[in-house]
Amino acid sequence: MHRWSQLFVPTLREAPADAEVASHKLLLRAGYIRQLSAGIYSYLPLGNRSINKIVAIVREEMDRIGQEFLLPTLHPRELWEESGRWTVMGENMFRLKDRKGADLCLGMTHEEVMTSIARSELRSYKQLPQIWYQIQTKFRDEPRPKAGLLRVRQFIMKDSYSFDIDDASLDASYNKHYNAYVRIFKRCGLEFVAVEADSGAMGGSGSQEFMVYTEAGEDLIASSTSGYAANLEKATSQLAAVEALAPTGDGSPELVHTPGQRTIDEVGTFLGVAPVHQIKTMAYMAELPQADHAKLGKLRPVVVFLRGDHSLNEAKLLLIAGGELRPMTPEELEATFKAPAGYLGPIGIEAAPHPKKPGTLVILDKALEGRSNLIAGANKEEYHLRNVTPARDFKPTVIADVRNIVEGELDPIGGQPLRLGKAVEIGHIFKLGNKYTKSMGSSVLNRDGKEVTPIMGCYGIGIERILTAAIETSASANQGTSYALPPAIAPFQAIVTITNIGDEALLAAGEKIAADLEAAGVDVLLDDRDERAGVKFKDADLVGIPYRINIGRGVAEGKVEFLDRLQSVTEDVALGDVVAKVSERITTTLRNPLSAAGL
Repeated sequence: MHRWSQLFVPTLREAPADAEVASHKLLLRAGYIRQLSAGIYSYLPLGNRSINKIVAIVREEMDRIGQEFLLPTLHPRELWEESGRWTVMGENMFRLKDRKGADLCLGMTHEEVMTSIARSELRSYKQLPQIWYQIQTKFRDEPRPKAGLLRVRQFIMKDSYSFDIDDASLDASYNKHYNAYVRIFKRCGLEFVAVEADSGAMGGSGSQEFMVYTEAGEDLIASSTSGYAANLEKATSQLAAVEALAPTGDGSPELVHTPGQRTIDEVGTFLGVAPVHQIKTMAYMAELPQADHAKLGKLRPVVVFLRGDHSLNEAKLLLIAGGELRPMTPEELEATFKAPAGYLGPIGIEAAPHPKKPGTLVILDKALEGRSNLIAGANKEEYHLRNVTPARDFKPTVIADVRNIVEGELDPIGGQPLRLGKAVEIGHIFKLGNKYTKSMGSSVLNRDGKEVTPIMGCYGIGIERILTAAIETSASANQGTSYALPPAIAPFQAIVTITNIGDEALLAAGEKIAADLEAAGVDVLLDDRDERAGVKFKDADLVGIPYRINIGRGVAEGKVEFLDRLQSVTEDVALGDVVAKVSERITTTLRNPLSAAGL
C-alpha cells in the first residue's frame, strides 16, 4: 500500500511566477515536475507514475499493430545528410562533435534511423508490410521554451514507421494507426478531434493531427457539427456569394486618384466600397532550395492577391512557393511592380506561366475566382483602379486557396458553421511516400522480381502532451485552480484521506478501506499524514486523484464521504459498500472514460 507519509510529494501553495498555463502551474504545485533548465524538466514520483501509465496504454495499443524497437538518440551527421535534412532542420537540431571531430546530433525524430535498418534488412515484398515503433526521448533546440511541458527541449515521444509495397498497403497501415490512436486517446480520457493537417518538414501527402481544444494550445483548428475538422493551415470553407459592384464607364479598368489612401480601410472609406470588393496585394521573396537554383534562381518574387477582408495563411502559401518567405524590400517592390507599397495591384505584373517556370509566381486566392469589378492598386503612386476583373484583366500563375478561414463561415462538407479555437496537438500521422526510402537507397524486390522503393508512413504521439491536455481540459472546468485526471492515467485511482490520525477508530477504518481497495485491484493512496484535514483535502484536489474517500466523524455511524471529482459528486456511503462503490465507478470510467467525465 502506498502511504502519503512515505512518498515524496513536494506540493506548493502557490505556483512560481514564471509558470504560465494552467497545466504548468498545477504540475509544479502538485509536485509532478521540477524545472532543471529552460525546457528541461525532471519528473518526480507522481509525474513519473502518470507518464508510465500513459506509456503502458500506448504500448498496449501499438503492440496490437506493430513491433517495438529502441533506437539510439545519438545520430551521425552522414545519415541526416542522406535524407537532405541535416541542413533543413537548421538550429532546431542539437549538434555536437565527438573527440575525433565527427559531427553528431541528438535525434529529434527517427525516420533516417528506421530507414537505414529497412534498407539493410528488407529485401522482398514478402517481408512487407512492416510497422515498427519506439517510445523514446527526443530533443529539439526550441528557441522559446514555454508553457511547461507543452513546448520543451527534451520530451518523450511514441514514433512509429510503416513500410509498404504500394499505396493500398500504406492506406491500410495508416488506417491501423488512426484506429489505434483513437483507442489510445479515448482510454486516456481525452476529448479530441482528428483534423486535416500540413506535413511540414516531415514531407509526404496525407496528414492528420489529433487535437484537444484548450486555451493553452498554440494551434488553431476549425471544426463543425458536420464532422469536418482541419488545422487552420489546411482549413477551407464555403463563402456566401458577393454581389459585384456596378461597372463604371465602359467597364474596363479605370484609374481613380486616391491621394494618400494606402490601406484597404482607407481606400474603402475614400471610394465608399467595402473590403469584400477590394483586392489585397501581398508581396514576398522566396528563398528557394539549392535544387531549384539553376531553373528558378535563388530568390523568386511571389505575389499573392486576396479579397480585401481576408488574411493570408503562410503555411498554405509555403506549399506553393516552395521556399522560405520574407517581405519584399522597397527596391524589390519597385523592380516587380514599378510602384511603391500602398498602390500595388495585379495589372501589368508579368506572371510566370507555371509554378515550375521562371518568373514572378502570381497567386490568386480562390475567393477571388469568378469575381468582377473589383478595386485594386494601379501600380501607380496615389492611384487605384476600378472594374478590375481577374482572368480578363490579368492572368495569375495559379489559383489556389491561400487564405485563413473565419469563424462562422460554413464548412465545405455539410454547410455548418465552423468553430475556430485553440488546441494542443497530441498526435500526428503522415503518409510519407518514398521521401526517405528513395533518398536513402532502400529497395525491395516486388512480385515480378523488379527492384522497387517501399513507401513509408510516420506516426507520432507526444506522451507528456496527453498528460498536459488532460489537466488543461479538467482545469478549465475548475477555473484553473484544480483538476482531476481520468483513472487510467492518474498517479493513483483513489485516495483514502484520514481526517485525524490521532483518532484510533478513524485510523483503523482508513487502513482497512485502503487495504480492501488494494485487494480489489484499485491503485490506492492512503493519506496517513499528521496534518489538518483542510490541508489534506487541498492536497488531494491538487494532485488530481479522481476518487476520494474521506474518513471522518461519519465512521461512528458506519459511513464515509465519497467524492467523484470527475463528475463533481459527493455522497455518503456505508463502510461496507465503499469498496464496491469505488471499484464500480472506476470500472465504468475505464470502460467509457469520456461519459464518466461528463464529456
